[in-house]
Parts: sequence; C-alpha cells; structure tokens
Amino acid sequence: MTRTDASAEAAPARRAPAMSPEDRRAQIVDAAIPLVMAHGVAVTSRQIAEAAGVAEGTVFRAFGDKDAVIEAAVTKYLDPEPLREQLRRIDPNVSLEFTVRQVVAALQDRFHGMFTMMAALGRSGPPERRPSTRADYTSIVTELLEPELDRLRVPADRVAPFLRLLAFASSIEVFQASMPIELDELIDLAVNGIAGEAPAMQASVTSHNKEDAPC
Repeated sequence: MTRTDASAEAAPARRAPAMSPEDRRAQIVDAAIPLVMAHGVAVTSRQIAEAAGVAEGTVFRAFGDKDAVIEAAVTKYLDPEPLREQLRRIDPNVSLEFTVRQVVAALQDRFHGMFTMMAALGRSGPPERRPSTRADYTSIVTELLEPELDRLRVPADRVAPFLRLLAFASSIEVFQASMPIELDELIDLAVNGIAGEAPAMQASVTSHNKEDAPC
C-alpha cells in the first residue's frame, strides 16, 4: 500500500452539512406530500423517512407523531400562494386566449390536486380557506386582463370567478365521465361564449341542416 493510498483510506468520510430544524421539517413535509396523496392516513412513518432520506426517529423528533406530519403536508399543499405566484408569472402581453388558457389550466391542476388529497384522506367539503385568498386571486387575474379590456363584455373583476367556476366544474371527474370537455373547448367558451356569429364552416353546416330538416 502506498502512502497516498493509506492517507486516502484513513481520511474520514465527509458528512452532509447539518440542517436547521426548519429546513429539516420542510424536507420531511415535501417528501410526505406525494405519499399522503397516494396513501392518505395509511402512509407510514417509515415510508416518509425513506422518502426524505432520514432516519425514522428524525421524523418523530421533528414532528412528534405521524399525524402531525400529515397535517403539515396538507397545509403546505393547500397553501394558495404557489398558485398565485404561478399566475403572477403569466406574461400580460400575450393574447387574451392564451392568458385565459394558462389561468384555467393552473386552476384545474390545483383543483385536481385538492380533490386527490381530500379523497386520499377521506375528507369531504372544501378545505379551510385563508382570508383574502379569493381577493388576491381576483386582483391578479384582473391585472392580467388589463391589456384586453376593450374586448371584454363583462367587468374584468368578474372574469376571475367565472374562470374559477369553469375550472372547478371541469375538474370533477364525474362531470367529465359521460361527455368530456377538452381544455380548448373550455377556453373557446370562456372567451367567445355560446352565442355570436358562427365560424364559416360551422355556419354552412348549420344552414345545410336547416334546409334538409322537415318543416
């Protein structure tokens, strides 16, 4: 054995830098979220520890018990701020159709996740809502629509609740089971409504069907 080999063998392995208690708790919560969504209350502390890359005892030292981890995971997942931040990052200079599409898609993703989380935990009813959450959401969407105000038939601050309602209803699986509505259809409905001048091809088909129809 050479001197270099001996020195390398004798050198102690480096340990990962220690985390603050807050960072450790955050690490465990982030690892627990997908497990809670998949297993609900049946998730084990061992599963959470393995996903977080820590010892099971570390989980208990950080939270006390498994239920506290689950509640922390639910609270973080349902925090509306990440959604609001996602909406704030939408470019206000793109087309109205693209803006509405991004807003509805983001809302659908959130509703799908919320429904999955609640179902996994066997909970019903809407989660507890923080004060001003809807007001913040409405103000963000209203600001996004400012470049297109001349196209709107309704006040800009009324668009946000309309889009939220469309996204909510279209995220409920039982509503989509019999006749699914694609996102593009939903965006066309949101932007153009169900009345107005039909596209040339659609108008031609409609006219042809009327001519063939019996009196």
